[in-house]
Amino acid sequence: MAKKTNNTLGSWAFLIGLVLAVVVGLLGGLNSTTSLILVIIGLIVGLLNIADKETNAFLMAGAVLIIASAFGGNVLGAVPYIGTIFDALLVLFVPATIVVAIKSVFILAKN
Repeated sequence: MAKKTNNTLGSWAFLIGLVLAVVVGLLGGLNSTTSLILVIIGLIVGLLNIADKETNAFLMAGAVLIIASAFGGNVLGAVPYIGTIFDALLVLFVPATIVVAIKSVFILAKN
């Protein structure tokens, strides 16, 4: 039987990070403090919220989200608030994706 784990901190970090990224984007943009907070939340999400079984799906979704946010921010940057929301999402999801990718490499190397 599969063991269920309680990832409430990781789940809350993901939700708070997503809401914070949208709020930061709507309030006018990133500064060093909000960027640092989003990076820390992204690290927490990557470390605590993604199980081994979810790694491949998260990496695929994270890569697509990072690419779409980067290009979407450039293309839609002239639309008020949209570009800054995409930038904030990048600051949140890049660290999470990097952490999960590193965990995946360690798992592959261990096997």
